Amino acid sequence: MQPTADEIQVQTQTQLGELYEALETGESLQIKRLLNGLQAVEIAHLLESSPPQARRVLWHWVDRDIEGEVLQELSEDIQAAFLRHMDTQEVVEITEGMDADDIADILQQLPNRVIKEVLAAMKAQDRLRVECVLSYDEDTAGGLMNTDTITIRPRFTLDVVMRYLRRHDEIPPSTDNLIVVNRKDEFLGLLSLSKLLTKDPSVTVKEVMQTDAESIHVDMPDTEVASLFERHNWISAPVVDDAGNLLGRITIDDVVDVIRDDADHSLMSMAGLDEEEDTFAPVMRTTPRRAIWLGVNLITAIIASSVISIFQDTLDKVVALAILMPIVASMGGVAGNQTLTVVIRGMALGQIGRNNLSWLLSREFRVGLFNGFLWALVMGMVVSMWFDDYVLAFIIAAAMVINLLTAALAGALLPVFLKSIKIDPALAGGVALTTITDVVGFFAFLGLATHFYA
Repeated sequence: MQPTADEIQVQTQTQLGELYEALETGESLQIKRLLNGLQAVEIAHLLESSPPQARRVLWHWVDRDIEGEVLQELSEDIQAAFLRHMDTQEVVEITEGMDADDIADILQQLPNRVIKEVLAAMKAQDRLRVECVLSYDEDTAGGLMNTDTITIRPRFTLDVVMRYLRRHDEIPPSTDNLIVVNRKDEFLGLLSLSKLLTKDPSVTVKEVMQTDAESIHVDMPDTEVASLFERHNWISAPVVDDAGNLLGRITIDDVVDVIRDDADHSLMSMAGLDEEEDTFAPVMRTTPRRAIWLGVNLITAIIASSVISIFQDTLDKVVALAILMPIVASMGGVAGNQTLTVVIRGMALGQIGRNNLSWLLSREFRVGLFNGFLWALVMGMVVSMWFDDYVLAFIIAAAMVINLLTAALAGALLPVFLKSIKIDPALAGGVALTTITDVVGFFAFLGLATHFYA
């Protein structure tokens, strides 16, 4: 039975407590035994859960023969921090035996000069494989693929294929299909391992292979690759070039990383942060990253405040407006963020396009209209009893309807507009939406108040 997330968290904190206690007492043998008795992914999780000083000490006690496995499980920020203190030979040693795509991911954290030195120190075959992956953008299928594949020809019998496989010490991880190619290495189809094991050994590959199997173009964006894997429940898939020649394959473990990174990106971008943000990053690294978006938010706040200043005379006359004003902006902000989140998620999943955008806009408009009238009625009743002022109740009710409608439309259209001008909606959508709902909310509320109380 797999442990739950809460159980894993408790286990991590227990292990950290034992390691920190050993660090304080200086029991190096106990540290090494505790640390290296764990799996690579667990060690990586412990390192990411430790402050920088403790992290460096723990890394020192990780066995050299598993450093590479641990390193590839770490986030880019922490990877880069450890790689900065390694020389060329150390990088070569820890990446030995790793998959080409994992080595490429690690090398991309290094300066170009060091990458060339590491590649020059590698074995010729390993170097060619890594250079092949490095030649493609890391956010494409080419950057994800692994060149370690097993290929077979269609004319061979299944018995011959079985004898061919037995000559290997092991087959690549996540192998569910053998890739069928011709003499020119052009992709023809797939032979599943289940058919290989269950069909008559005298049957040829051509007779039982899957000829309509989809391949992935080497330049396909990694998010589209992840969508294909999710849609078809693939474990692995072949990667081809323009001519249909086989270049490598992508496996599910790489796709899970893409999905996780994309989710992290969406979550962290909502707060204007980097998806690789280290939880325990030093103050001087964290402060500048956060300061940028705090500055952007300050500018938008000044814009909203300037709208309020236009109606200063009205506010002086009706003090209740100052009390009620934040409610209108707040309701618009929440409603807009609900729509924004749904639309950004739909765009990430590839569900929203020109054909269904108008329906989505209509739906969000109606949702905003119904919610606007519902809560405007509630707030109008509250204000009429609170201040005994029916005019003020009507003003806040009307302003809430206007702002919730604006929020619904802005939340639906902003992501589409931002994407069209090459700006990440997850990064800039929240700030832009808050500005719109604040400005419209304040202007509608104070504008109506000025008209009625003038």
